[in-house]
Amino acid sequence: MKKIYLDYSASTPVDRDVIDAMLPYYRENFGNPSSTHSTGQEAKAVVENSRNIIASCLGANPFEIIFTGSGTESNNLAIKGFADANKDKGNHIIISSIEHYSVLETALFLKSHGYTITILPVDSMGLIDPDDVKKSITDKTILLSIMHANNEIGTIQPTSEISQITKKHEICFHVDAVQSFGHIPFTVDMLGIDLLSISAHKLYGPKGSGALYIRKESVPFLLPLLHGGGQESGMRSSTHNVPGIVGLSKAAEIAKKKIHLETDHILKLRDKLINKILDTIENTMLNGHPTKRLPGNANISFAGIKSDVMLLSLDMKGIACSSGSACHSSTVEPSHVLQAIRLESDMAESSIRLSIGRDTTEKEIDYIIEILKDTSHRLRRMNKS
Repeated sequence: MKKIYLDYSASTPVDRDVIDAMLPYYRENFGNPSSTHSTGQEAKAVVENSRNIIASCLGANPFEIIFTGSGTESNNLAIKGFADANKDKGNHIIISSIEHYSVLETALFLKSHGYTITILPVDSMGLIDPDDVKKSITDKTILLSIMHANNEIGTIQPTSEISQITKKHEICFHVDAVQSFGHIPFTVDMLGIDLLSISAHKLYGPKGSGALYIRKESVPFLLPLLHGGGQESGMRSSTHNVPGIVGLSKAAEIAKKKIHLETDHILKLRDKLINKILDTIENTMLNGHPTKRLPGNANISFAGIKSDVMLLSLDMKGIACSSGSACHSSTVEPSHVLQAIRLESDMAESSIRLSIGRDTTEKEIDYIIEILKDTSHRLRRMNKS
């Protein structure tokens, strides 16, 4: 049976050049970067070269990059680390209602420890209104955390416009860029942010490797989550995952070179997929912003068909996709993101996410469209019988 992967927002295959770059650091050059002997110092040099590459991709300084184990850890370190380091200045934190659970749950944890949390609404397309940000600020506000692009519906937020507000009020601005880094061209200055999270496995790098950008002029220090050897300027103790760090930097380097050509290819396929579904399958709806969205994201509701039934039927046909975030794929409740955009419950329960990647072909898109037509018609007939 033909297998087609359409869940690139959940995870990507590791690029072969990334694997080749990582392999030497498992066997030949396996030293601990904290060791003082030459083998350790060779590993340290590799880590610092990787730091330079990530910094270059973000338009940042190398000393502003901290390596972590994931996007989730980066989000936790940014939010908890900043809140704890600045609790003498205030205890109010603002997030949006469509954040990844690693931001939502971290905010709720801080709320249980005396912080005040404001959760901003979004409109029907998933956009934050900068005026809502402005209205929510108090004299106790210290941090705003929003995602650059949503992992479920793909909507891209007006971060540069929002950053003008945070700068005026001297509020730290953290952005979760796990979904957008390597897929949308940007620099940290273009976004106007102070903290930014990225993850390797969303851009054809290995799982278990991430990074956090920290603008030193506005965020001199974060209180660490982990205590130990004092690696990463004392903000992230743990022996460096050298192969993972190399994999992250190599994946970022490749993405930077390919981004324009790759985006054009993926956009063409995404638009064809969305338009064909909406034009040829009745009672379907696109969720998220029609244009301000991630290049590879298509979140579609198929009215009258439960998403879990659709996903199982597609999987039996060899098509791998999802109903939203892989982190909460076991829940039976509608996505909190779809609830936040006020999607009617029957449509929210009928939503699937089809995410396209660099390996997706036009033939695969044609095949998927035909399978979706047949599957939706069959499942609707079954519901009527």
